[in-house]
Amino acid sequence: MAEHNLVEPQTVVSYPNSDWRGSSAAASAAVNELEQGKVLFFPHLAFSLTPDQQKLLDPALVDPKRKNISYDAGSHQIKGVASADKEPEIRKLLEDFYQSSLGLIETVLPEYQAVLRKPVNSLRLHPVSEWTNSSSWRKDDTRLHVDAFPSRPNYGERILRIFTNINPNGEDRVWRIGEPFPQLAARYLPQLDGFSPFKSWLQHKLHITKTPRSHYDHLMLQMHDKMKSDADYQKNGQQITQRFPPGSTWICFSDQTPHAAMGGQFMLEQTFLLSVKDMHNPEAAPLSTLQRLTSKQLV
Repeated sequence: MAEHNLVEPQTVVSYPNSDWRGSSAAASAAVNELEQGKVLFFPHLAFSLTPDQQKLLDPALVDPKRKNISYDAGSHQIKGVASADKEPEIRKLLEDFYQSSLGLIETVLPEYQAVLRKPVNSLRLHPVSEWTNSSSWRKDDTRLHVDAFPSRPNYGERILRIFTNINPNGEDRVWRIGEPFPQLAARYLPQLDGFSPFKSWLQHKLHITKTPRSHYDHLMLQMHDKMKSDADYQKNGQQITQRFPPGSTWICFSDQTPHAAMGGQFMLEQTFLLSVKDMHNPEAAPLSTLQRLTSKQLV
C-alpha cells in the first residue's frame, strides 16, 4: 500500500506523561490539538495489569455473538463476557481503566472534566485480522473511516476515545490516519444523498434507530460508508501509518480523525461523548464544518 504523508497539520503529537494522574503544563495545547483532529500520543503511558488480569487476555472470554466486551460505567452494566465466572474480574479491570481515564482527562484535558458524558469502555481481545475475515465491508475497521453510529444518532456530539495497547507479546497496534476533516468533508459531500425527514421518522418507527436521525447523522453515516467503499481512497488517499507499541496510550476524536486499525491484538478503549457547545473551539467540530459547507442547520 502506498503511503501519502500528511504534511499539514502534524497528525500525531507526542506527550511525555507516564502517570494517569498528575500535572501537565501542556493541557491547554492538548485541547487545541485534539480539537484540530490530531492524535495525542503518550508512548510511556501504560495501563499495568496484575498477573491475574494478564490471564484475562484470552479471546475465548468474548461472547461469540459480540465483537468485544463492553462496560457502561454509568449503569455498571457489562456485556459480552462468555464465562460468567470471569465477569467480576473483567468488570474490575474495566472499572479501573475508566478511573484511570478520568485521571488522564483531569491531567491533560481539564476543560472537559465536568462535561464528558455516557462513559462506555471495552476490552478488545481479538486480533484485528479477525475483523477482516468475519465482517462486512461496512464493519471492517481496517478501512479508513470516521465513526458514526447507525442505530444511535448523536446529533453532532463529539466522540472522544482513549486507547491503550495492553498486548503482552510485544505487538504494536498499527493505525492508518487520514486527512483533516474539512478536507475529507469537501471530498465526499458532493457524493452524498439528500436527507429525508420522512425516512428518518420511518426508520425510528421501525426501530432501526433508537431516535430519529438528524441531517447531521445522515451525512456522517453516509460519509463513513462512502469512505469504506472507496477502494481508490483507501489505497491512495492522504494518510500516514502510525504504530502504537505495548504500554502506550493515545486519544482522538474518532468522529473527526479518519483512522483504520491495521494490526494488533489486546487493547482497552474508553469512550466519552462531548457536546459541541462544551468544546474550547466549537467551530472545529464536524457539525460546524458540515454546516458551513452545506449552508444548512443540520440538527
